[in-house]
Order: sequence, then C-alpha cells, then structure tokens
Amino acid sequence: MEQTVDALVGRYFPEREAEIRAYAEFLVTAGIERGLIGPREGERIWERHIFNCLHITTLLPQGASLFDIGSGAGLPGIVIALARPDLKVTLIEPLERRVEFLKEATAGTEIEVIRGRAQDVKKTADFVTARAVAPLEKLKKMSWHMVKTNGALLAMKGEGAAAEMVGMKNAQLHEITLEGIGLGRIVELRKGSPAISA
Repeated sequence: MEQTVDALVGRYFPEREAEIRAYAEFLVTAGIERGLIGPREGERIWERHIFNCLHITTLLPQGASLFDIGSGAGLPGIVIALARPDLKVTLIEPLERRVEFLKEATAGTEIEVIRGRAQDVKKTADFVTARAVAPLEKLKKMSWHMVKTNGALLAMKGEGAAAEMVGMKNAQLHEITLEGIGLGRIVELRKGSPAISA
C-alpha cells in the first residue's frame, strides 16, 4: 500500500479510529479462530478486507438506512458503519455462530444485528449491501423486497461485474478509486425511477 495503514485509518475513520482498530484485531484473532476468514488473511486484513469496503460509502447519502445481508464477519457492514457514523446500519446473517461473532464485534456501537435469511426479513431500508453473497440476479431475488422505492441494492463485485449485469434493468456499474486504496467496483440496482437532476 502506498500510504501507511495509520494514515488511511486517520483519513477514512476520523471519528472511529479506536473502533476500527479493535474490529481489525478481532477479525485476525476470533475471526480466524472461528473460521470466518482464512488463516492467511491476517496479514492483509486492512487492504483486502477493510479498506476494500470503503468504496461503497461514497454512494450513500447522509443519514440513510442500510441492511448488510449475509454479513458473515461484518464486511462491508461494520466498516461502512464505522466510516459513516451518520448511517443506520443493520447486519443480517442467518448462521448462529456468525451472529454471535457480529454481536461481539459490534458491542457498544449503534449497529443492529438480526439473525435471519434476507428472504425472510420483512423490514425495508434505503440501501441493501452485499459482499461475496451470490451472483447479481440471485442477490436481487433474495433482497429486492427489502429495498425501499428510490433506494438501491449495492453489490461489491470483482472484474466480472459487467458480465453479471447483462440483461438487468436499472443496473449501473460504479468504478470508484479512493486515494491510497485503489479501485473498487460496485454494481447499483436502483428501485423505481432514478432521481431526476435539476
């Protein structure tokens, strides 16, 4: 990484430095011990897992509500919540052992954790996010009922993002570069008409 972790933490988590460091430490200890992330991921936890989740925060308006589905180890939901304390973030995860991890990781924060499958959650939010949960079409089927009208599903994707979007209406690929972090790809599926700019 061109810039040090300390510099990037200071830039992207100005109000929550202590919390994001504690979460990173929890990921490389309990996260690895409990099999939520691979044993070799410890040394690249910042660049591959934490900083990698920040691109999505640039697409979220002030004060929005957000559901992170299939949250697993809390990525990207916990990172989004700590980078953007103005947002109301809820983590949704079906597996009990992962839910326990998430509750421990978010203790003392405003982040809510719900145990359940996306398909079964009856609440709605402005945005639904997902990282490595399912292909785009399946992801839409699982979560579309949770997205408010004029809200969006935001999926973190890799180089195959464009191929997954073929034939999908209202899909837009955002290729976002953040200083010191590099490129991230987010596919946005907007529900309802896009806002008309004046």
